[in-house]
Amino acid sequence: MAALELKGRPASDGIYCGPAVYLDKALPTRTSTGTPQGEKAALDAAIAEAIAGVSLLMERSEGEAADILAFQVAMLEDDALQLPACERIDRGAAADAAWTAALDDEIAGYQESDDEYFRARAADLTDIRDRVLRHLSGAGNTQAVAGAVLLAEDIAPTLFLETDWSQGGAIALSGGSASSHVAMLARARGVPMTVGLGPISAFATGDVIVDGGQGVLTIDPDDAQRAAYVRRQSVLSEQRVIESRYLFEPAQLKDGSPVQILINVAGVEELDHIDPRCCDGIGLMRSEFLFRDGSPLPDEDQQYSAYRRFIEWAEGRPVTIRTLDIGGDKPVRGLTPEGESNPFLGLRGVRLTLARPDVFASQLRALARAAVHGPLKVMLPMVTVPDEVENTRQLLANCIADLEREHIACATPPLGIMIEVPAAAIAPELFSTAAFFSIGSNDLTQYVTASSRDGAAVAALNDSGHPAIARLIGGVTAFGRANGIPVSLCGDMASETTHLSVLIAAGLRSLSVAPSRVARIKAALAEL
Repeated sequence: MAALELKGRPASDGIYCGPAVYLDKALPTRTSTGTPQGEKAALDAAIAEAIAGVSLLMERSEGEAADILAFQVAMLEDDALQLPACERIDRGAAADAAWTAALDDEIAGYQESDDEYFRARAADLTDIRDRVLRHLSGAGNTQAVAGAVLLAEDIAPTLFLETDWSQGGAIALSGGSASSHVAMLARARGVPMTVGLGPISAFATGDVIVDGGQGVLTIDPDDAQRAAYVRRQSVLSEQRVIESRYLFEPAQLKDGSPVQILINVAGVEELDHIDPRCCDGIGLMRSEFLFRDGSPLPDEDQQYSAYRRFIEWAEGRPVTIRTLDIGGDKPVRGLTPEGESNPFLGLRGVRLTLARPDVFASQLRALARAAVHGPLKVMLPMVTVPDEVENTRQLLANCIADLEREHIACATPPLGIMIEVPAAAIAPELFSTAAFFSIGSNDLTQYVTASSRDGAAVAALNDSGHPAIARLIGGVTAFGRANGIPVSLCGDMASETTHLSVLIAAGLRSLSVAPSRVARIKAALAEL
């Protein structure tokens, strides 16, 4: 058939040509055992296999990915999720039909919720449903094929994490969002990805081409399109070679002005794959990787050991550790509140930790102990009013006083804030006692544009390039410069070359980026 080119939205740079694999295709037909006992046993076995698969994946994951997987394990282990399916089996339904009906009812309830957190979790329930169905049908853990282009309406983070991307591959979605967790994972792994392509029917008979940088999917490419793909791939390869020359060079603009390039990290294991010489330090360490839903809370010694590891890895470079940022789409049972009407605007970030001084004090003690090993800075998330900073400062002082009485080595780290709540971005002068500002562009964009970062329907609105975002960043940076407060940016904007000219024009000279983007960002800055 003739080649067909579909235009969507870029989600992750790169270009790839390979066989199309449609993830929405029907599962193999399953034959019922014929008895309720047999069907219940089959369902129990499928759920157990699903739990084992997700648990194994969780052991290899960190940060937000681990939180998502922990939620899925907790749901699969919840008898309340299985009960409606078992009741249907007792009435004569086959295990797969019973499970599908029960989960579809649950998914519909989540999708119709007024609570944004529950609406976002509907995708996880869909993944749970399909995972168990694959085990029931004998299809196994995953539909993904190494080296293939995965086509679907959307895909779950678990499927992405299960796929072996070392052999190449790409993602093309009829829906999806460039701000989703999967898109963030794709950018971190260098997997080309395009979203918002519209309906993709299973009519490709051979290879497809995904151009993640342009947001284009070419189905059944002809000879001319294949030749264009080879040329573009060659250009990108040459570009990567050029970029690699900047990896260990100091970042600077074309006129020689220096720019500080730090990195964002979400777990200790990441450090094994990063050479500290490539960056000026860590601009964002997400401490919530230690706090996993369904697991015991980490004690002070566990946190201290992890924080010390980051400081020692940095070899004298500054390390900024963000205090626990949970709530919203990152719940931890027993710590985050349940039943909030809108968790994204509820008790999260520093609001939550101040409400739990026992948990917060344990973290602050660990941070004060780690501060003796190098230049550690502590950053507070979701700051809205000055009292949150002052109350944290007082709690930190109390923790240090206790440590000194206990004759435990400690130091007082500088205390800064994330600028991600519009109230803080509009009135930064309220926080002039903060040691530094770090702009969190992801949540700032979400709150300023009133559009979820994971919502496909509003993906076009969730745009960090909106002039309002640039205006707020410029205002915060100007205030910081005028008052001697260092300002950095640690959101996705810093990792995208398309935003660099705006950030530099706004006066920013410190950016914290994804480790995989360091060379590219340095190369792009050299041309500004």
